[in-house]
Amino acid sequence: MQASRRNLYERYEPIRRYVEVGFWIVLMTLQGAFNTLVAMIDARGRAVPRAMWEIVTWEASSHLVLLMLVPVLVAIERRLAPLMPGRWLRFLAGHIVASVAISLVHVAGMFALRSLVYALAGGRYDFGGWTDQWGYEYLKDVRVYVSMVFGIWAYRFFMLRLQGEARVLDAPEEGGAPVPETLAEPEGAQPSMQELPPSVAPQPTRPERFLVRKLRREFLIAATDIDWLQAEGNYVGLHVNGHDYLLRATLTDFLTQLDPATFVRVHRSHAVNLGRIREIEPLDGGDARLHMHDGTTVPCSRRYRDALRAGAG
Repeated sequence: MQASRRNLYERYEPIRRYVEVGFWIVLMTLQGAFNTLVAMIDARGRAVPRAMWEIVTWEASSHLVLLMLVPVLVAIERRLAPLMPGRWLRFLAGHIVASVAISLVHVAGMFALRSLVYALAGGRYDFGGWTDQWGYEYLKDVRVYVSMVFGIWAYRFFMLRLQGEARVLDAPEEGGAPVPETLAEPEGAQPSMQELPPSVAPQPTRPERFLVRKLRREFLIAATDIDWLQAEGNYVGLHVNGHDYLLRATLTDFLTQLDPATFVRVHRSHAVNLGRIREIEPLDGGDARLHMHDGTTVPCSRRYRDALRAGAG
């Protein structure tokens, strides 16, 4: 049972993209079919009945555009997450603005698709007054937006439990230990920390180990065991010996805690452990591809090639 748990994420990762894409396709298809059936039943009781192809066109166009907007919504949610203390107003305002933008694109997209189908059928699609109709559509889109965001949150929580979430184990205490006041320095004593010149000032303490929680288990990983890092929204993906763990931080902030002689940024969203690079493959335009000892490849943009050469040298 324990071996099955340890390998659950590794077995899921190769099919993860197919499962995620397939989930949204199946969900939108089932929801569209259900809404179409309800609309057909409702149309029977209306004074002016609608043709079946019109009802199918309405529902299919709406759900097709929503399906195409899923990657955009995932990117927006990743950009705004997580909800941090003191930032709830920015978080809420960001989602309100995003919901309005998503709704506008949704309405414009389904209007274009419906107009195309009606034109092919020899007719003309009448959307009605844009102001009134969009307000009605926005109320429906808000419910869809909220339900999709909550679904993404639930899936992220599941992946964190499955993949494992890391945190700094031995982060330095802010401010350090208080320095006791003395009336005079004894003769021959070493200068105090405040009197040390910058060249011999103590270096900041860097985290050496990280605590990882995964499937109700906890274990330690060493900072030097990290092969490479990848920015994932407000998280940093730590790639360690073929395993991936998430740490809640930005890549820029996290790199300030690591040894710059060991870890170098090579891309806007990637950094590597110099000791884990097996081969550097130059590419056209000045970019490069880094082949790591764990068998993975990491992109290196031309902007960071000089920093990579200086670190490797």
